[in-house]
Amino acid sequence: MAHNIFKGLGIALITPFLEDGSVDYKSLIRLVEYQLNNGADFFCILATTGETPTLSAEEKSKIKNLIVDLVGGRVPILMGCGGYNTAAIVEELQTGDFRGIDGILSVCPYYNKPSQEGLYQHFKTIAAATTMPVVLYNVPGRTGVNMTAATTVRLAHDCDNIVAIKEASGNLEQVDEIIKNKPKKFDVISGDDSLTFPMISCGAVGVISVIGNALPREFSKMIRLQMKGEYDGARKIHHRFIDLFSLLFVDGNPAGVKCMLSEMGYIENVLRLPLVPTRISTRQRLSEIMKELKI
Repeated sequence: MAHNIFKGLGIALITPFLEDGSVDYKSLIRLVEYQLNNGADFFCILATTGETPTLSAEEKSKIKNLIVDLVGGRVPILMGCGGYNTAAIVEELQTGDFRGIDGILSVCPYYNKPSQEGLYQHFKTIAAATTMPVVLYNVPGRTGVNMTAATTVRLAHDCDNIVAIKEASGNLEQVDEIIKNKPKKFDVISGDDSLTFPMISCGAVGVISVIGNALPREFSKMIRLQMKGEYDGARKIHHRFIDLFSLLFVDGNPAGVKCMLSEMGYIENVLRLPLVPTRISTRQRLSEIMKELKI
């Protein structure tokens, strides 16, 4: 029976671009090393924050191989593999190159808005198509459909290799319901930086984080303190970051964190259309808060 190895601080890795729009592999290497040296427990690659829909097949392959080689087994790697065509995902799982990958993150089908039974059958089919651990990803703000706690728990009980869910519904009652009814081998991972503290308090085992791209040391410290039951220290870090959390997403993701990383000198502030950089006012406010926090 598969178990979940994706715990603690997971980085939802960005894809840096040069001014001409090409992938900045040099900055990517520097960024991954910075995160590994500052508390990253696992990586989540080629998912939403990585602007994956705008990457070519060749770029995706090169990024995946680069990160696998660079990480060298030091921490687990979770790779995005999802969509709204079940058969196409099954084909990708059966023919794609997953060497060096420790599990897949599969988002709820978006745009075509399946029923709960449709979601159940979709993920059951995906789980049956691979021997790798599968992490479900519920993010109704992006997909247009919420996978209920009952559907999540049903999948967790029925599919041995469905090991966790990245839960980004923003609904703590739903998180509670999953944690209360899930099988022992199944975990909940926060999909919202701002809700990581309350979700871990409820029993989640970590986060797949956007802010972790820029501030892995601080964010991993909060999680480690919480896991040891040192809630006061963890709460202080959570409260320090509250203003940052809202600013990070006000102009969309990953515009906010790319702006931060650009201010820190790690990357150029470039996104691929249809995404664009943050507004100047957001950048100025981010810069002010980073100075206040001494980042």
